[in-house]
Amino acid sequence: MSKLEQIRAAEARLLLSTYDRNPILFVRGEGVHIIDEQGDRYLDLLSGIGVNALGYGHPVLEETIARQSRALIHTSNLYYHEGQAELALRLTERTGLDRVFFSNTGTEAWEGAMKLARAHAGLLREEGRQIGTRFLALEQSFHGRTFGSVSTTYKAKYREPFGPVVPGVDFARFNDIADLRAKFSNEVCAILVEAIQGEGGIRPLTQEFLAEARALANSTGALLIIDEIQAGLGRTGKWCAYQHYGVQPDVTTLAKPLAGGLPLGAILCTEEVARCIHSGMHGTTFGGGPLACAVANAVIDTIDKDQLLANITEVGDYFQQQLRNLASRHEAIIDVRGKGLMLAAELDSADLAKLTVAEMLKRRILINCTSDTVLRFLPPYILKRAHVDTAIQALDEIFTEHTAHAAAPPAGGQNRG
Repeated sequence: MSKLEQIRAAEARLLLSTYDRNPILFVRGEGVHIIDEQGDRYLDLLSGIGVNALGYGHPVLEETIARQSRALIHTSNLYYHEGQAELALRLTERTGLDRVFFSNTGTEAWEGAMKLARAHAGLLREEGRQIGTRFLALEQSFHGRTFGSVSTTYKAKYREPFGPVVPGVDFARFNDIADLRAKFSNEVCAILVEAIQGEGGIRPLTQEFLAEARALANSTGALLIIDEIQAGLGRTGKWCAYQHYGVQPDVTTLAKPLAGGLPLGAILCTEEVARCIHSGMHGTTFGGGPLACAVANAVIDTIDKDQLLANITEVGDYFQQQLRNLASRHEAIIDVRGKGLMLAAELDSADLAKLTVAEMLKRRILINCTSDTVLRFLPPYILKRAHVDTAIQALDEIFTEHTAHAAAPPAGGQNRG
């Protein structure tokens, strides 16, 4: 029995059946490639679902982890360490927000953001404002899997098995300003959006919709909370996707690429929102530990030093154009969208999308499918044009073969009557 077979058998006995894993055992990585136990190299265009921003084996991260692990890994938040204030300064300077709370994960950050919204609304009520406790989220949204997060996540398959979920959530139609206006009232304490929906299919908000969400929130004192867990920290070519719109949130959340593969999330908010929180109201044991903060500081500094935002924009634009060229040759691609290195190609069938992911894997290229029909690309920020060309060639071969197969006559030849 191979090592992979041993691990699969052990997991089948011991783990909850939550993942449909591909039968590959990865053991190490280099740059944009991840390597299996046989030594085969895979071009990773998913980067651990948007996490490995600097790829694999980056020397700055390896050196930072080694140095910090020898010094201090954990203290709890009962004491000070050197990393949190340094990281908070870097994040506030780049997002335009004022205060930070560090969590372990994106879904935990989203939970904290929801708690901020409720607490802030309570403070406004104490001050004589009329504002309720409801949340207004968007159709096709995805914000995580804990109870608050899943309650604001649209698709029923994520919510219904765990019902009843947290009450007080309504969903407006995506990019439908009239529906947003109709469902908003002073009962809403926060409008919850992703500037670019990730799990929902890499779908950007329109400028007009996000501006209207900002205006509606301003009209009552409700908060505009923008989830940047997948789109943020450079993924789209700016530090946050909302910066493409010129619209500033009251609260945002970050996580996936923040600590280069180590678990770390963050809530950022304005001074106005921060008024509602005092000592003891919220906390975490592991969030913002010395090791994770040291690595996150190194990630941000490397993005700056290596001018990776410019690379994300340049290579991302090239990638998107090549996908559009591919779409012009293959009718199965019905849309190409996204920003920077957060891209999608929507296909005309779920079966073809599933087949394409599997065929790319056979060619040792990692992508995945979201919303059934959408091929999702979230590569490391160090991606180059040559890597894009490799992926496009593989996709071209797959779609060409699919078209030829679909056009072939059925086995046995023509019916001669």
